[in-house]
Amino acid sequence: MRPRRAVLVGAGGMGRTWARAITDNPDVSLVGWVDLVKGRVVEGVEAVGLANVAIEDDLEVALAKCSPDFVVDVTAPEAHFEVTRRCLERGVAVLGEKPMAANLDEARDLVACSRRTATLFVVSQNRRYHPGLVAFRGLVADHFGGIGELSAEFYAAPHFGGFRDEMASPLLLEMAVHTFDAARYITGADAVSVYCNEFNPSWSWYRGAASATANFELSAGIRFSYRGSWCAEGLETSWEAEWRAVGAFGSAKWDGSNNPVAEVRMGGEKGAALERIEAAPVPMPGEGIAACLGDFVRALRTGEPPMNECRDNIKSFAMVMAALASSSSGRRVGVVA
Repeated sequence: MRPRRAVLVGAGGMGRTWARAITDNPDVSLVGWVDLVKGRVVEGVEAVGLANVAIEDDLEVALAKCSPDFVVDVTAPEAHFEVTRRCLERGVAVLGEKPMAANLDEARDLVACSRRTATLFVVSQNRRYHPGLVAFRGLVADHFGGIGELSAEFYAAPHFGGFRDEMASPLLLEMAVHTFDAARYITGADAVSVYCNEFNPSWSWYRGAASATANFELSAGIRFSYRGSWCAEGLETSWEAEWRAVGAFGSAKWDGSNNPVAEVRMGGEKGAALERIEAAPVPMPGEGIAACLGDFVRALRTGEPPMNECRDNIKSFAMVMAALASSSSGRRVGVVA
């Protein structure tokens, strides 16, 4: 079977990361690369070591010239809606970076456009493709008798520069969606409501709120709590966050790096001694964005929906939007996708 033709939009740091992932996938051919500043594409092509790639500063020109099977959208968040909608209207599938849009109205429009045009739109939640997270999810599912509580802590201090430093809510919009989405993945539940407080510590180098706490109610009565900061120097967590799950038969922890562990009453027997279990990483064909790309390409070939298809991912995006609304209003709000 011929490789699927891809056009990459966006030539920043993540653009180069995606260019390498595309180049490394034998089922994909990078035929075009677009950025408003052509010079950035030229530099990216040289840095990645590419050849025979059309370099453009206009998406319409690239679509017409390259006839891609799909587009990878790695533009700044405010451009996601325009890039994705233009492609979907032309029947060109899209694999986009999160967030899927700037707001829920735009996200709903994109979901409707994907459905109306019967064109695949997937949001890259690359952290779902982590062997440790998959192992943690399996540990909880196999031994807990159902989750009652789930918590995640994320603390880091990245100095990005660029648009993230100027965003009003960099942590919630750029990072927390990964953790919120992982909570849905672990529990198999969707958010119902949230109370959130975001703030910016006095020492923060971000213009907007770089720290937040959020308490979600999920379906089936599960509670999910989140605490995070992007300006926490020292004792940083994994980028996958640190997790604890509590269920009827025991508790489990995952530090985001090492193997997840649990202490459970095997078989759910009352009074039975707690048994410690360590879950080995789940073997996977790939990780991160490379695995997300592979999943997307398989979906193009088979028609089977992949993880993070837009009709599912909007539920994770809605958690972010509801958290922002709660922080702004100072009250608990419903999560409605």
